[in-house]
Amino acid sequence: MIRELIIYADESVKKGEYFSNFYGGVLVRSKDLNEVEDRLLTKAQELHLHNELKWQKVTAQYLDKYQEMMKLFFVLIASDKVKLRIMFTQNNIEPIGIDAYQKEHEYFLLYYQFIKHAFGLRHLPDQKEPIQLRIYFDKLPDTKEKVSLFKSHIVSLNKYPGFRKKNIRILPDQVTDVDSKQHIIMQCTDIVLGAIQFRLNNQHLIKPEGAKRRGKRTIAKEKLYKFINREIRNLYPGFNIGITTGTNGVNENRWVHPYRHWNFIPSNHKRDDSKTKKNAP
Repeated sequence: MIRELIIYADESVKKGEYFSNFYGGVLVRSKDLNEVEDRLLTKAQELHLHNELKWQKVTAQYLDKYQEMMKLFFVLIASDKVKLRIMFTQNNIEPIGIDAYQKEHEYFLLYYQFIKHAFGLRHLPDQKEPIQLRIYFDKLPDTKEKVSLFKSHIVSLNKYPGFRKKNIRILPDQVTDVDSKQHIIMQCTDIVLGAIQFRLNNQHLIKPEGAKRRGKRTIAKEKLYKFINREIRNLYPGFNIGITTGTNGVNENRWVHPYRHWNFIPSNHKRDDSKTKKNAP
């Protein structure tokens, strides 16, 4: 019997003040997919949330409803119906020795690393049955040529020893980009990803030009972030959102954990501590 795993992947801010290149994704087992979608869609209908859920749409008026959606989303995460992963880079850590191709294709190269490693797929329990991997990307913002090349690289993960050992298979027609309006799981991922980016880049401190106080939307977003952070800390007390989540010395936890962050650090890099929050002007 072929087992199937589905990944919904999204990206957020490309360049932030302190952290950049935000990627987020949710993994769902095919046997759980209908239940997860039905529960999220039912909750959205109960709350009269008929349009797409997005971090950018968070306002004081909708705060309570978004909190209710996040409460359910984290119930699903805590029960291991879905696994959520977030990856980002830190601006004070600069890659060394990258060439023109790597600079031009940075967005897709990082996305590739996210799919390859963030979910800990090479640490799946051993089994004889093949595992089919289906991947949905939120609409990829680039030329058809670059998108096609990226998808071909994702499919080439079939040759990656870590995937081959676990009998993971990716078919070309199972890697596609979609409209997040049609996928409630992707919308919920966008909210968590946006909240983490918001806090890591100190956007909760932003005030309108000339104003002494923060705007109502900024305050509402901070409240939603704090709500999400409490949900994360219910899973992991003392969770630090700005570092890679630990494994407690057990590599299999890269797969087992329901929620993880990955602060991506290139193997060749230098540090510029003038770009840290601590040394910000």
